[in-house]
Amino acid sequence: MDPFNGALNASAAGMRAQALRLRVIAENLANQDNSAITPEQDPYRRKTVHFKNVLDRKIGAELVTVSRIDRDQTPFPLRYEPNHPGADQNGYVKHSNVNGLIEIADMRQANRSYQAQLNVFRLTKQMQARTNELLR
Repeated sequence: MDPFNGALNASAAGMRAQALRLRVIAENLANQDNSAITPEQDPYRRKTVHFKNVLDRKIGAELVTVSRIDRDQTPFPLRYEPNHPGADQNGYVKHSNVNGLIEIADMRQANRSYQAQLNVFRLTKQMQARTNELLR
């Protein structure tokens, strides 16, 4: 297979994986202030994205894909709010386990990775076009 197409496919796979990661981070951030509505209910639980390498035999390269999206099992922070409808018998309410600072740091890392893959894609396209010009 054409080495340019292999590089394009690999960078496109990386961009797809990071785009999904960014969507999950955005969902986490949108729900970070979520709390339990009733004492028995759990609030929004942070999601995490896990990657894996998959060998694409057609192009002869390993591609990055999302293997799964899990729920973060860290405990929910409790806040004393006795008048809240989600308060337990002791007056504590469970809040989402999303930490905005961690999500922002993850977002920056995912964005940088996406941008790096986009640069690889653009440079590969330029090299492919230049090669085609030279072969004419």
